[in-house]
Amino acid sequence: MLDESLLDSPEGLADADRRGLLRGAAEAGARVRTAVRHAAEAGVAGLEPDGRPRAVLIAGPGAAATHTADLLGTLAGPGSPVIRLAPTGVAPAAGALRWEIPGWVGSVDLLLIATPDGSEPSLSLLAEQAYRRGCSVVAVAPADTPLAEAIAAAHGMFVPMATAPYDQEEPLAASSPGVFWALFTPLLALLDRIGLLSAAPDHLEKVADRLDHIAERCGPAIAAYSNPAKTLAAELADALPVVWTEGPGTGPAGRRFAAALAELAGRPALVAELPEALAAHSALLAGPLAASADPDDFFRDRVEEPPAMHARVVLLRDRPIGGLTAAPAARDLALSHDTPISELEPEEGDELETLAELIAVTDFAAVYLALASRA
Repeated sequence: MLDESLLDSPEGLADADRRGLLRGAAEAGARVRTAVRHAAEAGVAGLEPDGRPRAVLIAGPGAAATHTADLLGTLAGPGSPVIRLAPTGVAPAAGALRWEIPGWVGSVDLLLIATPDGSEPSLSLLAEQAYRRGCSVVAVAPADTPLAEAIAAAHGMFVPMATAPYDQEEPLAASSPGVFWALFTPLLALLDRIGLLSAAPDHLEKVADRLDHIAERCGPAIAAYSNPAKTLAAELADALPVVWTEGPGTGPAGRRFAAALAELAGRPALVAELPEALAAHSALLAGPLAASADPDDFFRDRVEEPPAMHARVVLLRDRPIGGLTAAPAARDLALSHDTPISELEPEEGDELETLAELIAVTDFAAVYLALASRA
């Protein structure tokens, strides 16, 4: 059950936030600026690449690396494929995870390593393997870790991760907003420098400004009735989120939201991109999860029962390609099954700004849902 009174209690939220999730969301803009500075100090701005890489491989543990690969692949487009190297192993512990470099990787490829830990032995071995193949290596991780030493030995580039003092107080959540922006931003700056996407320093400053703006709108001191993230969290309290996305960069934002709901709030969610989502989830909205569905006796005593879980559509939109939109059909489908719908659409801006806004609002919503559900 969601404690909605906690949503309007900044002190209560702070007490419940033992992992620094709200601070990570609120300080996302500052993390971006620090990460940009770290990237510049590491030498990213001085790179003079000799052409574009054939492929970009990304390795790292957990959701942060997955989301980084997803977003970079979307922003870079098909010109230079971005491939995530998924780990294997018997447990998600640093010493148990294993990464293998594909046999075709060579001197025309680029390996990126992104981790909030840096103690994974297999990532250090991966950097060594890439060096022997002639593959360039760039890593973002905490300073003074074994991975930093391995990157130096492999003659790669190491960018210290932008951290905060409270990061060491509790184990870092892979879906934490602070972790994500600290790993994602330096790689944005790098891929801009080698010509795979557009993320110049002035663009990244606009991203940081947009994140600051969202922190002001969605912060814990802002009442729920005027706070889009708290409103969304309250709407999802007893619902199964069915996340539909529309627009070039919204797919990764929707997948990140679903992952954050699972990891941070312990809530399942479904995600799909429009217009295919209409066919994929039509039967689901017509079934027992529809708001109008009541499969049991209408006259039974419900006093002692928890509220039934029903689907709620969350529509994330941003400038559909060619101006064509499936949003009206999405609304019609949801409402035809008495399924409520929540919509988020960013303010005007470039692709990175609007993507940052959607990620920031949904990050705040997932954190609020997590904190108010566990209080």
